[in-house]
Amino acid sequence: MIEFRKVSKSYGANIGVKGISITIDDGEFVFLVGPSGAGKTTFVKLFLKMVDADRGHIFYKGYDVTKLPPRLVPQHRRSLGIVFQDFSLLPKKTVYENIAFAMEIVQKAPRTIRRMVPQALDLVGLTKEADKLPNELSIGEQQRVAIARSIINNPDVLIADEPTGNLDPETGWEIMRLLEQINRRGTTVLMVTHSREIVNAMNKRVVAIKNGRIVRDEKGGLYHPEEDDDPVPRPKEGALSLQ
Repeated sequence: MIEFRKVSKSYGANIGVKGISITIDDGEFVFLVGPSGAGKTTFVKLFLKMVDADRGHIFYKGYDVTKLPPRLVPQHRRSLGIVFQDFSLLPKKTVYENIAFAMEIVQKAPRTIRRMVPQALDLVGLTKEADKLPNELSIGEQQRVAIARSIINNPDVLIADEPTGNLDPETGWEIMRLLEQINRRGTTVLMVTHSREIVNAMNKRVVAIKNGRIVRDEKGGLYHPEEDDDPVPRPKEGALSLQ
């Protein structure tokens, strides 16, 4: 499904990732952990073709992401679902319209939109909130809308960048149960997180990045707090955004 082969990316004198090799299979649920600035966001941006690798290759569904021409990058990203920490909802559109918009931009037929959006709303438990604006929802409900929007086009891979980072623990667990449900339906989930509690409880594959390198790759892994102790000063990578 996803394969990095000796991938490196630097920003001037600063290392993003260095010599990373990893394979993520169809249907896996993978936590990507590590200190701020370790290379997690660079890893995701490379896969999304938001930045170009200096060396190495990234393969996805049989093609080389690193060699994609600019005109094919939007098509690549449309095969993926992305959930941001800040939700990135359109404030003047209703819940229904926010989700439908993700289908409109890929030119899905109106009748398909009318059929699929209610199904997505039902999946995330927001059928009764369809006509509300984002500012009328709780933080947890807004994140559910973001998840519904990210899966409405049936992506093979869902990338979640700190999806519980702005949520209280109870709401965070609701989101994790939803992500696990989506994973059980066959979607590969790659989640960037700093939550020790979630990683330790979920019993999923854990890939730890530190100083731009993969230092641990463990199925049924736990969160190792010592991997957050980074003695080398590194710039914070910033939140993932397609803007």
